[in-house]
Amino acid sequence: MTDAPALLSLDDVAKTYPGGRPVLQGVTMRVAPGETVALTGESGSGKSTLLNLAGALDAADAGEIVVDGVSLSGLDDAGRARMRRERVALVFQQFNLIPSMDVAQNLAFHARLAGREDRAWTDEIAGRLGLRDHMGAYPEQLSGGQQQRVAIGRAMAARPRLLLADEPTGNLDETASEAVLDLMLGLVRDSGAGLLLVTHSMAIARRLDRHLHLSRGRLAPVPAPEST
Repeated sequence: MTDAPALLSLDDVAKTYPGGRPVLQGVTMRVAPGETVALTGESGSGKSTLLNLAGALDAADAGEIVVDGVSLSGLDDAGRARMRRERVALVFQQFNLIPSMDVAQNLAFHARLAGREDRAWTDEIAGRLGLRDHMGAYPEQLSGGQQQRVAIGRAMAARPRLLLADEPTGNLDETASEAVLDLMLGLVRDSGAGLLLVTHSMAIARRLDRHLHLSRGRLAPVPAPEST
């Protein structure tokens, strides 16, 4: 999409689980600034492992991962935590909201940790996500779709360079899933962040700029659409 340096690059990345079972085997890929990339694959193909490595939640056994010009292999635990705080945001299928915080506090949480709280931007996000009437509510008072909107808003409020999303609409019905995806893609587009999204849905994958597929820990051709 762009001639700018890759925002996320993986070069010949490998990861093996304890016991010797290989999870990722020589994966090489790129995500450019402003690009949205879908990652599909069968259960156990290594999708979530790849996302955890890119998000500095775990370390690769071999190869190199670079996020926004910084090699993750050179970071200690504190450096990886700083990367997650300052440049990367993650959204999971489980919403992971803080139950003791209301919507406003949850939305601002990541940005405050990163030292980038911007009340005007957070308010804009809240409006676009349809959350302004719920700012004083607590997670248990919200629907699943509303909780996922808060989780996405919390991630984007910190203005991350890279957004990593693992089945972010997997717990939602089709209507809520489409609405949440629309909002997330709009926020990513307007902020200029890159997005790597793990999904089992080919319909969702087709809406992103590029579609990559993992099979047995390696990148493989995207499966052909099923005939109807």
